[in-house]
Amino acid sequence: MFLEGPVHVRVPATSANLGPGFDSAGLALSLHDDVVVRATGSGLAVDVQGEGAVDVARGERHLVVRAMRATFDRLGGQPAGLEVRCTNRIPHARGLGSSSAAIVSGIVAACGLVRDGDLSEQQRLDLADELEGHPDNVAACLRGGATFAWSETDGPRVVRLDAHADLAPVAFVPSTRSSTKQVRGLLPPSVPYADAVLNASRAALLPHALTADPSLLLAATEDRLHQGYRAPAMPASATLMQELRAQGVPAVISGAGPTVLALTTRATRAAVAVPRQDWQVLALDVEPRGAHVVPRGVL
Repeated sequence: MFLEGPVHVRVPATSANLGPGFDSAGLALSLHDDVVVRATGSGLAVDVQGEGAVDVARGERHLVVRAMRATFDRLGGQPAGLEVRCTNRIPHARGLGSSSAAIVSGIVAACGLVRDGDLSEQQRLDLADELEGHPDNVAACLRGGATFAWSETDGPRVVRLDAHADLAPVAFVPSTRSSTKQVRGLLPPSVPYADAVLNASRAALLPHALTADPSLLLAATEDRLHQGYRAPAMPASATLMQELRAQGVPAVISGAGPTVLALTTRATRAAVAVPRQDWQVLALDVEPRGAHVVPRGVL
């Protein structure tokens, strides 16, 4: 049932929300984790290098392993043993989709190990959404590019779009971390009607700005639904975002933060991606390719 392997999977970092697209908009970024898995005769061996090497679980609680186990269950059975090697470059707990990357890499890797079975794109999205709890990051991680996800009664759906060729994101990553669960707890049960109307108009503009006219991104990334309410949990990030926006730079809190993502263009990126004390500044591209199996011998 299982191939001998190894199966090498590459997954992109992602940024979700992008301002007004709360729990729906996603963007794949050119920062990647690599996972190499192999079916073995017995046991479980997990090796982690890079981000999280000091503190992530090494056994069945490891998120890649959990995603693989869930996928194997859907495909008909577990291998006798499993070897998992992770090379992590996506910062953990910074709003760049590290947990989604782990989940998606486990799903894709498990599918790659099964000889006569697979999950469809929709089934992969269903499982990733089930494990992560929301579809925005996992959709972008699976599909690449710019994605807009939503949920129907029978599961998540996603539309993938090609981002504009001039779009050149810059991520400002602080050393502090955030918890999605904790910052989500800061959101109010209701918002003013005028704020909801503003967010609806900006969310409607966002796909066009991302794909056809980046000059509209400053307006298209305006948000009154979540970022202001979360600001007390990440004051430095909120201040940086506001400073950039005051300079005309379309900047947002990436996911649950505290990373700040600036949606610059190739013409404006150099002026924005300058060193800042206490911030790791990453000049990135939009990753058009989602999670995929890397052919043997290709890195």
